[in-house]
Amino acid sequence: MKLRILIIISLIFLGLAPANAQYKVLDKPWVKENTPTRRVVPYTHVREADVMWNRRVWRVIDLREKINHPLYFPIKPIAGRKSLFEVIKLGVEEGTLTAYDYEYDEFTVPLTKAEVSKGILRTFELKANFDDYGEVIEGAEDTAWNDVESDAISAYRLKEEWFFDRERSMMDVRILGIAPVRLDFADDGSVRGSLPMFWIYYPEARYVFANYDVFNRQNDAERRTFEDIFWKRMFNSYAYKKSNVYDRESRGFLKNIDVLLEADKIKNELFIMEHDLWSY
Repeated sequence: MKLRILIIISLIFLGLAPANAQYKVLDKPWVKENTPTRRVVPYTHVREADVMWNRRVWRVIDLREKINHPLYFPIKPIAGRKSLFEVIKLGVEEGTLTAYDYEYDEFTVPLTKAEVSKGILRTFELKANFDDYGEVIEGAEDTAWNDVESDAISAYRLKEEWFFDRERSMMDVRILGIAPVRLDFADDGSVRGSLPMFWIYYPEARYVFANYDVFNRQNDAERRTFEDIFWKRMFNSYAYKKSNVYDRESRGFLKNIDVLLEADKIKNELFIMEHDLWSY
């Protein structure tokens, strides 16, 4: 008797349900809970008195290199994944990330949402209109704001602090800032160079990066996050500047292959410094 009553009640509720009711489809055999709830691993405290040696280095992550493709793809957001630029853009627009003027890499000049939205994340375009004879119609130009998409991002620049901590007897590195670099297009659509957009203070961005997946070529079940990529330094880059008395970049006085040779020199200096602190 009770079973019949339960069946009748169930049929009544099913009949009352709207025909066009929307149900969320689970695109996995399980509920994804790990990445959305990931916490950031805190940095080890460092005392100034324990820093025996210190060098500031600026790097370029070239997104054309295959090892850096997880930071570049997907071009368009898909279920469960976004490119690093989409994550940064969303964070800046929501207010969870603060964009700083690129000219001041000490994070002293924050940009407003309006400045970032209209001047950096969106570019102004003026399109001419033509008559039936192919002549430009003066005063009839169309204006539009175009979003900067992920495929326009060619590189990222990092600002790092390398130091030797004698308390832990190890060389350590902390990323201080990250800046997206987009392609700069001429009026005819050709690429005429690259343009750094703004700085993001990395210790703040870690809390955002830790909750977004990055594709793992070996195992879909072991998805890394953007924070993992930078924490474990799973990217390739070259140094284009180190702290110096002139505060100048390598490209300011070197050209072509000499820039990469200078980058290898900076990398070798860091290696030798750590190596010479030990005796075997």
